Amino acid sequence: MSGKKKQLDFEASLSELETLVEKLENSEFTLEESLQAFESGVKLTRHCQQALSDAEQKVQLLIEENGQTQAVPFQSDVD
Repeated sequence: MSGKKKQLDFEASLSELETLVEKLENSEFTLEESLQAFESGVKLTRHCQQALSDAEQKVQLLIEENGQTQAVPFQSDVD
């Protein structure tokens, strides 16, 4: 259940970051408001980066065999 909560936290943070960027692009903020929005954006970005890093580490653990990690090529759905 905690994995699902982390995923929701990531999704919520990403959505909030997208909304914040949209507001910055389409609105006229005062300097102070812009700085606050930028600070919030940096925090959200760091949270998302950490969540992605954690997921990457989990994937590495899952593909580990006999103490040695085997490289598995990534295959995108987009061709």
